[in-house]
Amino acid sequence: MSISSPQTTFTSETLEQQLLQEDALLRGHFRLSSGLHSDTYVQCARFLRRPDLAAPAAAELARQIQEAGLQPDVVVGPAMGGVVIGYELARQLGVPGIFTERDDSGQMTLRRGFTIEPGQKIVIAEDVVTTGKSTNEVARVLEGLGAKVLAVASLIDRTGGKAELTFPNFALLPVTAATYAPDDCPLCRAGIPVVKPGSRPEKAFS
Repeated sequence: MSISSPQTTFTSETLEQQLLQEDALLRGHFRLSSGLHSDTYVQCARFLRRPDLAAPAAAELARQIQEAGLQPDVVVGPAMGGVVIGYELARQLGVPGIFTERDDSGQMTLRRGFTIEPGQKIVIAEDVVTTGKSTNEVARVLEGLGAKVLAVASLIDRTGGKAELTFPNFALLPVTAATYAPDDCPLCRAGIPVVKPGSRPEKAFS
């Protein structure tokens, strides 16, 4: 049985306005951790710090998942971005919520005593699907343990619906963000100062 919030109408426009109000969705000129430049930056942690905002968003994701006839046994939220939304989505669906994280070699894995049983059905929870690469990485880890990945559920799909996934993709807000190589960036040519937000160290790039 799911645990749901009082019935409200939650739309993509609702989420977008909340993200903007919390400075979790920014427009401008940004240098990403990959080294690419972009006109859009997302920092969902600023949104997810608000339980009163996170719970209705997760409730809407849970509603969409259940309406599609999917019932996971476990929700897995990759660290760090998927931990909070994964926990709240698991609460809404009434199932355990665990997370994967990178080991010392940089490989995504289950730690802290978390286990997956063969045959268990999984929903992967993300704050943002950026390219789908990390989501697919998590899926391979889980499938290697014998689990079946039913879907990924996220607040934002930054690919605008173009992520290359082999399972359904539930996202509350599709965002199409332009990215540019640093030496071919129209924002640079326009003289707009570049900002490096976020918490991850910059990767070396030329």
